[in-house]
Amino acid sequence: MTSNVKKLSLIAVTWPIFVESLLHFSLRTADTFMLSKVSDEAVASVGVANQLIMFMFFLFQFIATGTSVVVAQYLGAKKFDEIKKYTGNGVLINFVFGLVVATVIIVFSRQLLQLFQLEPELFEQARTFLMIVGGALVFQAMSVTMSVIIQTHGFTKETMFVSGAMNIINIIGNYLFIYGALGFPQWGVPGVAIATAFSQFIALLAFAWVLYYRVNLKLTWNDLIDIQKERLKKVLSIGIPSSATIISYSSSQIVTTAIITLLGTQMLATRIYSLNVLFLVMVLGISLGRGSQIITGHLIGAGKMDEAFQAGVRNTRWSILLALIMTAIIVLVREPLLGFFTNDPEIIKMGAILLIMGFLLEPGRCLNLVYGATLQAAGDARYLMIVSVIVIWGFSVPMYYLLGIHFGWGLIGIWFAFIADEWVRGIALWARWRSRAWEKKALVKHKKEESVESA
Repeated sequence: MTSNVKKLSLIAVTWPIFVESLLHFSLRTADTFMLSKVSDEAVASVGVANQLIMFMFFLFQFIATGTSVVVAQYLGAKKFDEIKKYTGNGVLINFVFGLVVATVIIVFSRQLLQLFQLEPELFEQARTFLMIVGGALVFQAMSVTMSVIIQTHGFTKETMFVSGAMNIINIIGNYLFIYGALGFPQWGVPGVAIATAFSQFIALLAFAWVLYYRVNLKLTWNDLIDIQKERLKKVLSIGIPSSATIISYSSSQIVTTAIITLLGTQMLATRIYSLNVLFLVMVLGISLGRGSQIITGHLIGAGKMDEAFQAGVRNTRWSILLALIMTAIIVLVREPLLGFFTNDPEIIKMGAILLIMGFLLEPGRCLNLVYGATLQAAGDARYLMIVSVIVIWGFSVPMYYLLGIHFGWGLIGIWFAFIADEWVRGIALWARWRSRAWEKKALVKHKKEESVESA
């Protein structure tokens, strides 16, 4: 029995991922918008807690990403026998990992939040949110693995529908707990956390159903526990450097948040509102990057290197063009957009400036997202990791502090450093893709290659 695989095309694969990514990020935007009706302090506290949660969530990506890249190449090579094993191993490992991470967050929530030097009222709200949503990360750990495998088989519409349902459940829960509708307690931040955790649990059940019935990957207990050295080595060769790349970036954002807290709650809220608006642009790059990764992985697995190369270049160009168009639209309505979140004129004024700077930020970010994803698909995740660690910690993080605090440029200075970071890393990844050194990194060996190696 083989798993079901849909015929792939860029548009067919990418548009549901775009909608799903939009829904995924709008989950946090919905939390921010609805909490803004409580107070800017509630938004700031949840924003800080979400930085830690997203950091922990990214830890699960090293198994999920590694598994999806290997499965994509095996699907391209039409070697179906190992796919169930890779999927089963990925789900089990992330389940165990999720339990460990959730436990660490709950036990050490106070120590983790002390890194941000929050005001007492913000600290307690942030800790409550962190313990509830962080404890539910075990659901996300399994969901992210199932979701990427489903997408890799071409069933991107199905993951989109699951994310849509999760958003609806979350928003309804937010409404009930924030406004005390239908007799529910008016719990504010704790209520938002409960709604988020519950929606993620429902999403996990839905992903399991899709994987079993639509993709036809009927995992057995043996598929879960039969972990072999060579199989795990391939997953980790992609997953570990990919995870290190994500952790490097995410941890730098935590440091940035800590630096911005030195500027006060007002500037912290400004950053959170601005990023929530710019997420609308970023999802384009993420979607085309993920779509490109799936298609490129299949092409490389099939040995079609020239087609894979052209796909990566074409997808990056489209990503930059679309990102600039969406940025222009956002800039035209920047003040009304920010006005949805806050009435503070200083926050709106500063946020409007940051959104205009999106014209400089987004092209560099697109280079990163699309070429980074395609290099991972090719098995060249180690280069991506090296660039990320060196540039972020050797250049970007020091610049955040120097421009923002030392030279007194505040949030605008930090934003310039953010832009420089995206462009430096993006150009390095573009050069690597152009060099085609990644062609030697394929994880699936074809018969000709195997016979040469054995000779």
